[in-house]
Amino acid sequence: MDKPRNIEEYKKWLKDELSITINSRTENHYNSIANKIKADFLSSKVWNDILSQLNDYNTEYLAKTNYQLLVTDFKPELVTKSFSSFFEKTFRKNIVFNKNFPKPPYNGWVTPDNWIENTNDILRTFFVVKYLDGVEFLMEKIQNCLKQNSLDCKNHFEARDEGYYAVHLYTFNDFDIPKIDWDTEIKSISIELQITTQLQEVIGKLTHQFYEGRRVKLDKSDKKWQWNYESEEFTANYLGHILHYVEGMIMEVRNKQLKK
Repeated sequence: MDKPRNIEEYKKWLKDELSITINSRTENHYNSIANKIKADFLSSKVWNDILSQLNDYNTEYLAKTNYQLLVTDFKPELVTKSFSSFFEKTFRKNIVFNKNFPKPPYNGWVTPDNWIENTNDILRTFFVVKYLDGVEFLMEKIQNCLKQNSLDCKNHFEARDEGYYAVHLYTFNDFDIPKIDWDTEIKSISIELQITTQLQEVIGKLTHQFYEGRRVKLDKSDKKWQWNYESEEFTANYLGHILHYVEGMIMEVRNKQLKK
């Protein structure tokens, strides 16, 4: 079969080539896993430790900089990835980004047997700080909290062409999740904690739709979005870069004032 070009062709390819049928039972099983992970992490000690210490982080940052760390009345929420978004991610891994196609990707096909542990953002949360230096400040505090709970974590400083800037933290927890036959099994699953600024949160919502649409396309246009100045994507993405620059300038002015 030719390389699938969209989600519907991908479903057919999975059935014909790998004998995998995607149906309502598949979606219901995924949703039961996602909801179980969310419920377990919501009641976990590490999550409640992070929530309880946010005020302390804010107080320490305020004493250090004379500015508030967090947006007023901010409280992070845990969000699960929808099945459609989750399944689309397997499409990107198996097809769009797979340079070995029709052979498997380097780490093998992503299938229902392994796709839960191969997805790093089934459960995620977002922290929004006021200023650029607050991103790294909060990152270090959360990392310390995770370590105090005997959890490892990795950080990624995201800076995309699309004007997206944020830090992503990933930590792994063991969860007892339902199998397709409703027995259970323990798997180590990644939790994503994103930290960004107030301005970047706003621009991220504007640019995300363009980023999501582009990354599932097999046919990449020869004309890059950076040259299509009449498009909404051009304006939104470059606004993200401009705001990041402005935030850097705000930090420079603020730091000069603190030194006086």
